[in-house]
Amino acid sequence: MLVYRYYQSGDEKEIVTLWNECLPKDPITSIRFRNLVLLDANFDPMGVKLAFQQDKLVGCVYVVRRILPMYGIDLENDNGWIPFFFIHPSFRNRGIAKKLLSQAIEFLAGEGRKNVFFASYAPNYILPGIDEDTYPEAYQFLQSQGFHRLYSPVAMDRNLVGYEVPLAVKELKSIRESEGYTFEKAEDKDLYDVIQFANLIFNPDWGRAIREGILQGLPIQRILVARQNEKLIGFCLYGGYEGVADRFGPFGVDPDQQGKGIGKIMLHECLRNMRSDGLHGAWFLWTSEKSAAGMLYKKTGFQVTRTFHVMKKSI
Repeated sequence: MLVYRYYQSGDEKEIVTLWNECLPKDPITSIRFRNLVLLDANFDPMGVKLAFQQDKLVGCVYVVRRILPMYGIDLENDNGWIPFFFIHPSFRNRGIAKKLLSQAIEFLAGEGRKNVFFASYAPNYILPGIDEDTYPEAYQFLQSQGFHRLYSPVAMDRNLVGYEVPLAVKELKSIRESEGYTFEKAEDKDLYDVIQFANLIFNPDWGRAIREGILQGLPIQRILVARQNEKLIGFCLYGGYEGVADRFGPFGVDPDQQGKGIGKIMLHECLRNMRSDGLHGAWFLWTSEKSAAGMLYKKTGFQVTRTFHVMKKSI
């Protein structure tokens, strides 16, 4: 007999075990689950919907809505997110996923939410969206439940073995420096400007990643800042997410500076710093393949390694 309930203290051990049994290509540790889920400021036990066969956990759907704003006072009151879901292989196609998803959406509806997304939740998303190639059944399931694709970000990787900054980039950097641009590793004096710049020009999640990364031990020299006559115009860093040193980003350049090669210079500077730290690769989870950033990454030797679909359903 199946029993449905929400998370209770101690369930995390079974959730992690079932996760790794269901999603072997995206495994998780108890520490990562604790940091990304249990310690998330928006975590609510009511949002973790579980299915048990007797005492055995066989299914999980996690849904979350904002309790704490990402920035300012914006709680995104219309929106909720499903960061992950999984069903034991032996219990699929029995309506369990549909039942858990229905309960999750009822929870959001009860909180006044009008939209639910898979899986573009910040700050603690596991993956940007559903990987159709890796999880075709899950993608089909979401579609069958009324989710539609919004866009498809990609993950990219670059091997850094043998990397060196191209001569053309070195020459471009010299030209920009003669025009009053600087490219330097961050110091304490830069932090406020960088965080505000990330929050206001780009995404509050980026400002949060910088601030929390440093609080959790991110070496400040892994942040590169660009200025024009002392005005901050760009930044990039590595090791800011979960302390994973070879994870690149976030990375942003003032839109008013486009066409000057500032992003190209910063990206290569950062890759050189990563190689200087002994890293053998650089990777990130989320960009638009056809965007200016996506094209820059490709020209710099990054290759698409995964494609995700961000999905949405109206409640």
